[in-house]
Amino acid sequence: MFILEEITEKAAPPRSLVTHLPGFDGPFPSKHYSGYINIDGNLTAGKNLFYYFVVSERNPAADPVVLWLNGGPGCSSFDGFVYEHGPFSFEKGKPKGSLPKLHLNSYTWTKVSNIIYLDSPVGVGLSYSKDPTKYRTGDQQTASDTHTFLLKWFEQFPEFLSNPFYISGESFAGIYVPTLASEVAKGIKNGEKPVINFKGYMVGNAVTDPKFDGNNALVPFAHGMALISDDIYEEARSACKGNYYSNSQKDDCNSKLLRVLTIVWWADLGFASPVVGVFLHALDGINIYDILEPCYHSPDADKQKSKANSSLPISFQQLGMTEKPLPVRKRMFGRAWPFEAPDDNVASTWLNDKAVREAIHAEPESVTGSWDLCTNKIHYYHDAGSMIPYHRNLTMQGYRALVFSGDHDMCVPFTGSQAWTRSLGYKIVDEWRPWISNSQIAGYLQGYDHNLTFLTIKGAGHTVPEYKPGEALDFYSRWLEGKPI
Repeated sequence: MFILEEITEKAAPPRSLVTHLPGFDGPFPSKHYSGYINIDGNLTAGKNLFYYFVVSERNPAADPVVLWLNGGPGCSSFDGFVYEHGPFSFEKGKPKGSLPKLHLNSYTWTKVSNIIYLDSPVGVGLSYSKDPTKYRTGDQQTASDTHTFLLKWFEQFPEFLSNPFYISGESFAGIYVPTLASEVAKGIKNGEKPVINFKGYMVGNAVTDPKFDGNNALVPFAHGMALISDDIYEEARSACKGNYYSNSQKDDCNSKLLRVLTIVWWADLGFASPVVGVFLHALDGINIYDILEPCYHSPDADKQKSKANSSLPISFQQLGMTEKPLPVRKRMFGRAWPFEAPDDNVASTWLNDKAVREAIHAEPESVTGSWDLCTNKIHYYHDAGSMIPYHRNLTMQGYRALVFSGDHDMCVPFTGSQAWTRSLGYKIVDEWRPWISNSQIAGYLQGYDHNLTFLTIKGAGHTVPEYKPGEALDFYSRWLEGKPI
């Protein structure tokens, strides 16, 4: 059916081939492989990272190999596979609790690339160790472990070693991706074998630097989106002299900033008291992952939930509507991880099923524990600092970088990503302009020298391919092919 059919039969580990998936009828459009790679040589209590590899539906021998990482830290990359850009759309099973039905996804990124979905670090998703001390990790260790995984993976799949290789991810993977990219680049310089044909990386709504991602992004975003008034914004801007990060400890700035943050965050997290109650009006109940989506986590909503005989509020059940034929996920109540996890009933039902685990060569629950979209098993330390030096170093070496943002995400607002990409001081080579998908303006971009592009996706939330799958496939395809977006 496709070019690599004979080669992959001979080169890929035969036991890793996925021959069927419960819930899906019919042949796969391309080959699928999955399984574990032990990265530390300890076969009894070592680190075992789980991957699911989907071969491109187009031209596997020439199309790029892309590693996909979800964030958290602690969230499984089956988030991307099930809910965002994997080969299938998942329809909830009927009756409730039964296996979902799988349908081919018209907007899957595997139409134009080979993709490795990796559960990382160990302890996340289906990755595991029998030694729980291995679940203590951080930025540097995770990057090193994932680099080791890649070297071992390419040893098992040598037929893909010459393909262009890219690293991609979203949210907290804004830390995973540049730190891993740096490890890969260093490995190439140091002559590590096999030599990975690394070309660049992409990050979406990516955690990068607290100075840019935090209040300095949030305050102008909230004002620009008409979530706080001119008066509140001007008071904060004046008191903080436009810097809501460095001046936040000064009394006047702090009091004005607290007013903004109380409106934005405290209401969202449900922390109400007589002291802050006066401010709980402007953004009460905003869904931080997409401010256009409804968000109900109030006592009244809990009553609605029980009346609806559902595990979710009625309004929450209406989230996630896109041009996809199946609304596969209802986003979080508006609370930031780890306060509430997203609705992952479809994925958890599927990935905790014994037959599914056998089909994808995953260990049973007795070994890995139950699959959770985002786990609290790991103890993670952010020890790499700001990602800006990593981005500068990588782009100065000539690696391509795409920084994209759903422009209605308030978790990691586009205002921060736009600001830190501009802060690199690179020359603008493609001045701010709209980009087009399906004959419509899909967002805006600015291109810099050193192969850096910043791009917004109009109307998208935190997980861009979930909200705007058609537009996401468009910019992804063009960027990988080196075509103008």
